[in-house]
Amino acid sequence: MRVAVIGAGIVGASAAYHLSRRADTEVILIDKEQDGKATLAGAGIICPWVSHVGNPDWYRLAKEGAKFYPELVRHLEEDGESQTSYKQVGALCVSDRPEELDRIEEAVRAKQPDAPELGEVLRLDAKETRRRFPPLNEELESVYVSGAARIDGRLLRKAMVRAAKKNGARIIEGEASLISDGDKMTGVSVGDEVINADQVIVTAGAWVPELLEPIGVQVNVQPQRGQILHIDVQGEDTSDWPVVLPQSSHYMLAFDDSRVVAGATRETGSGFDYRQTVGGVHEVTGEALRIAPGLSQGTLKEVRIGFRPMGEDSLPLLGKLDEVGQVTVATGLGPSGLMMGPYVGYLAACLATGEEAGMDLSAYHPLRGAAVNG
Repeated sequence: MRVAVIGAGIVGASAAYHLSRRADTEVILIDKEQDGKATLAGAGIICPWVSHVGNPDWYRLAKEGAKFYPELVRHLEEDGESQTSYKQVGALCVSDRPEELDRIEEAVRAKQPDAPELGEVLRLDAKETRRRFPPLNEELESVYVSGAARIDGRLLRKAMVRAAKKNGARIIEGEASLISDGDKMTGVSVGDEVINADQVIVTAGAWVPELLEPIGVQVNVQPQRGQILHIDVQGEDTSDWPVVLPQSSHYMLAFDDSRVVAGATRETGSGFDYRQTVGGVHEVTGEALRIAPGLSQGTLKEVRIGFRPMGEDSLPLLGKLDEVGQVTVATGLGPSGLMMGPYVGYLAACLATGEEAGMDLSAYHPLRGAAVNG
């Protein structure tokens, strides 16, 4: 079987990697250089158990996505790829309101029996909270969840692409187009090359709608701009600092190179306007310093900009388009791309090859609320 994967973000890289591990599958991964790819800008927080999203179908997929990471990392190490950046550092859910922390602690503890991978749940006073993340506001207390992790999406994506190539996948750089005969997909073209594929997986994030248009498919996905700050805190050992989750859409996390990441804007209606804005930087900086005033002397090293693929609801778009031929779509992960992306890519690979996915995916069908022209 020959499978073409269009889009090498976190989802497409995972799909290609898992397909490449199958002895009976030829894999072609096609990617185009574009500004604003969500994977390259995402923060990389793996902690679904404290999310504000109330949809049980979202939680089910996100929980499995978090659980999937250690297995993925183990497989990559077996394939000689140890630079994935995945690390369990825990998460601090912070607030200056004890009653709010009471609710968080109760909710997370209720999930423990069904999700033991979330680890320990500890209530920390302000002193202990700051010991774990020193720049924090001294009035903040926390609920600590030990199983939370962080990932650098750029490094993980590269590791999966390299591993797929080692396993025989072909990597093509260029702009892909679906070829159709009437309303049925018959292949993929990249420049002058026509690729005949038994299955095609479309994982091009916010650009998926324009890829599907030639075969008469409309999906409800729009780009949402996110601006995220990278702050250098020179001289600090940040390697074990936990993720920080205030009771808002903002967050902070740290990496091994004395770097703190603070995010992020959620600019619905931005289109593909790839710009760093004064308002965006002000919003994220203001929230970051409210939560962690100790970052005020850090160096603003970089502002990353990404276009999250957003659907009409909180759920990804994942499923086969049997109406138009052998096409599988996986997009619409919104701000959850790095948390559930590798698992969604694995599920897309299962759908394309007819392998049992292990869970009911009907809630995520890409054509819910959309249309196929024909």
